[in-house]
Amino acid sequence: MPLDHRRLRGPEESQPPALWAGTAAEDEEDEEGAGAVPRDPCALRPLFARAGLLSQAQGSAYVELGSGTKVLCAAWGPREAAEPGPGRLLCEFRRAPFAGRGARGRPGAAAEREAEREAAAALREALEPAVRLGRYPRARLAVSALLLQDGGSALAAAVSAAALALADAGVEMYDLAVGCALCRPPAPAASWMLQPAEPEERRAAARLTLALLPALNQVSAVLGGGRGGPPEDWAQALRLGLDGCHRQYPVLRQSLLRAAQRRDAAAAAGAAAAAATSA
Repeated sequence: MPLDHRRLRGPEESQPPALWAGTAAEDEEDEEGAGAVPRDPCALRPLFARAGLLSQAQGSAYVELGSGTKVLCAAWGPREAAEPGPGRLLCEFRRAPFAGRGARGRPGAAAEREAEREAAAALREALEPAVRLGRYPRARLAVSALLLQDGGSALAAAVSAAALALADAGVEMYDLAVGCALCRPPAPAASWMLQPAEPEERRAAARLTLALLPALNQVSAVLGGGRGGPPEDWAQALRLGLDGCHRQYPVLRQSLLRAAQRRDAAAAAGAAAAAATSA
């Protein structure tokens, strides 16, 4: 019998790969189980921040949380506005196509656009009290936030990154706005926890995002909802969020200081090179 050389000969006995591949539901349960490991609700996740990354923007910042959330922001200083009046802050929030877990809906869908508009409005609400818009009459300030990876607490990370980018652009501000997210698990006696991961946010009975101006000790925005319990529990969540913002503030301030030092060093090196060339 002639052999068929057009196809590869497999083993005589085989099993379909579906028997060894877990279902999507099982994978999700495994991830949720891993994310449900008890942790200190008052513990902050590791925070990395760096300002002055993008050369195409006047100011920029990158913020990454230990849960995997990554946000990149760009800011532009005052530009002349067509209509008279006080200065305006324009905010944009976008999600990268690869930011979320699992399957993603069609890019540009109505639900996705609406979610991005709501996040941009929340970002503007948190940042406006921090910017001295009265110093920029008939001008526009713009900030754009791009969510590269959503590991939870994305809006809070975007608030911190956007404030850092505005300060890096040289915009006059009262203080840096620091964002902090909290959630409450569905268990009856569960306590609020700081900086929830994406599985914790998905299962939460209540969520809260807080924006604070630490140097002024002024809350610029409080966004949240859900079944958080009596008012005393919400007050406890606010106190926990304020403490979290105060603990993140030195990291952001040091990042801004390092960016200014790098900029000064680059300017000094350029001036020295120009002087040596002219000599």
